[in-house]
Amino acid sequence: MYQGDEQSELDLRLFRVWAKASKAILDNVQRDIASHGISPDHFMILELLYNKGPHPIQRISEIFSIPSGSITYVVDKLEKNDFVKRQPSPTDRRTSNVTLTEKGEALFNEIFPKHVAIISKSLSAANNDEKLQLIQLLKKIGLGAQQKD
Repeated sequence: MYQGDEQSELDLRLFRVWAKASKAILDNVQRDIASHGISPDHFMILELLYNKGPHPIQRISEIFSIPSGSITYVVDKLEKNDFVKRQPSPTDRRTSNVTLTEKGEALFNEIFPKHVAIISKSLSAANNDEKLQLIQLLKKIGLGAQQKD
């Protein structure tokens, strides 16, 4: 059995607790997404367009690390279901923006408040000050981990 120093043991404990907490929250969110009959990839893209507006296909691919061939397929499926449409970019004739249709917007007007409620309920054990502190700590840890690669 691994016997590390006190620092290593604390770091392992933090990692395990963090991983379990993250999994519990993500499981709740994934169950919510599945209850609406939407794949996680479709939900992510619809949520981006709902909250941030139209995006070029290439940018969506970059944001979610979806290969260019796959993103075209995903957008095609969303377009087939009439949740999104492609519109020519007003600034670059070589690209098109993906935007929500009325049907896509209506869907998210209905399901997104429920989705946010699931997230809020999952995080309700912490008060607002603790949440703000956790945001700062997670940003600090994330930035530190990126620099260590």
